Amino acid sequence: MSSKNVTSQVVSVDEQGFENADEAEVDEDGFEVVDETPEFRATVQMEVQAKVDSNHPDARVEEGPDHMFGKTLEQEERIRAREAELERISAQAELSQQEGRAKRTRNVAAKRSAERRVKFQKRAASVDPRMDPERDDPRVELTQEQLAAVNTQSMRLAEKLDGWSRAAIGRRLGEAVVGGKDLMSAVVGVFEELQTAPGHVVPIGKLEDVNRKEVSVEGQVETLWDPSHPSIAQVGLIADDSGKTRVTIWEASNAPWIQEGERVRIHGAARNWYEGRVSLAVTGWSTVMFPERGRWWE
Repeated sequence: MSSKNVTSQVVSVDEQGFENADEAEVDEDGFEVVDETPEFRATVQMEVQAKVDSNHPDARVEEGPDHMFGKTLEQEERIRAREAELERISAQAELSQQEGRAKRTRNVAAKRSAERRVKFQKRAASVDPRMDPERDDPRVELTQEQLAAVNTQSMRLAEKLDGWSRAAIGRRLGEAVVGGKDLMSAVVGVFEELQTAPGHVVPIGKLEDVNRKEVSVEGQVETLWDPSHPSIAQVGLIADDSGKTRVTIWEASNAPWIQEGERVRIHGAARNWYEGRVSLAVTGWSTVMFPERGRWWE
């Protein structure tokens, strides 16, 4: 029976302790220095969630120029939205440093608008000299008595003419008086001129004096009768204090239905002649309104 001597490399626990003690760092008093820096490690829940996100069927399996590795489409959208918001905030911060930029822009726009208006008025002056913006106000040539009379009459006409200011009426009266007309003739002429001016409601009794194709009128529907042709939707008479005229509403105009006794305002009515008298036609270019009808939300 033979025996063998086996050399063991097993180190006891005490020896390990002494070895670790030799390697440990000590302070000037000989005490071991303990590293108190906390070590951050992911919790079990965080590690599980990371694996779920990485293995999500919608998650990116590789990095790409337009997507992120390990992120779902929803996560990518949130990240990119946040980045875009930060860029917008940064851009706004840079623009806010340009003090007075908005005010300067408004000033430039107002200046260009005024230049365009003057340019248009100069072109209009080639047709009507009264539109010339550089033309002096004719009222400066009036005497003190004439100017007072013109101002009085312009205030009176402004109450009768909707859409015309007292200053505009006074300028027209001043031009007429300077041109040689007496005050009463000037008042009558200016009133008739502005009463039938384009864009304003023309008295029905003055339709024959208008020299343009389309007009705007307002009056009360006196009567309606059966149309004589299928292409006509309605036909009747409309009247105001100055007169009455025939109104034909064509089927193709798609105009709203009018009723006897109600007040209507027609913009863009075509002026025609019927049996030697002026008449109106509502076409597709016309607009029919009812001033006295209640609004549907009231």
